[in-house]
Amino acid sequence: MTNASIRDTDLKRYEQLLRRAEKAPATVESYLRSARKFSAWLGSRKLDRQAAADWKSELMSSGLAVATINTRIAALNALVESMGREECKIKPLRRQRRMFRDERRELTRREYERLVEAARSSRNERLVLVMETICATGIRVSELQFITFERVTDGIAEISLKGKVRTILLPGRLRRKLLRYARAHGVTQGEVFRSKNGPGLSRKQIWAEMKALCRRAGVDAEKVYPHNLRHLFAREFYGECRDVVKLADVLGHSSLETTRIYLMTTGAEHRAVLERMKLIS
Repeated sequence: MTNASIRDTDLKRYEQLLRRAEKAPATVESYLRSARKFSAWLGSRKLDRQAAADWKSELMSSGLAVATINTRIAALNALVESMGREECKIKPLRRQRRMFRDERRELTRREYERLVEAARSSRNERLVLVMETICATGIRVSELQFITFERVTDGIAEISLKGKVRTILLPGRLRRKLLRYARAHGVTQGEVFRSKNGPGLSRKQIWAEMKALCRRAGVDAEKVYPHNLRHLFAREFYGECRDVVKLADVLGHSSLETTRIYLMTTGAEHRAVLERMKLIS
């Protein structure tokens, strides 16, 4: 394949390798989207390290966030590796470790409660329970598939993702609400949350339903997406136990550095610390 452009067969093999590596569905989708963007940009030009570097430069000049650029670079590097073209790999952007999070994008507990109330007033009981399940357990939206009737009955769920298995406990109140919901909808086995066509709710569907609540709830749409519920759980859990190692286990993180990102204070909180130091006369 030396000096060849990227073909559909390369992308199909890439997808198969990602799935075989047990990447999360959202990661597979993100990497494939980035790979297709690079393939379209490259066209019939020669695939080499210079082309990859040129694409990186274009990404840097596009105004994208550093995290987004690095995700696309990671996807590109995985793609060329799957093609046996490791020499085309490029380095991600380096950035200073963030000291605090952007409160403009962080969902507060009160905003979460307004979203739940908006879903309830819209008679969307399923969405109410989806949001409460994610926020009360800290699971990823892709892990809702492991919330089955059997596991809810036991009050303990085993989450298997990325080659790792972790056990989570379901709060008693949540467990009772899920059992009532399942029985009311004739679910006696398998996944509790189901679409009209059968088991399994897509991340895209949940995202869209949450976004539809924003105006009614009076919450900025930039803050409303499933993963922000997981972040809210992390902050609330840490506030109760002050044990970052335990939190990392609950969230399924291999690295404490990843967990630390979830616990960054807001800019307002950081500013308050600076003011309390009183170092200005």
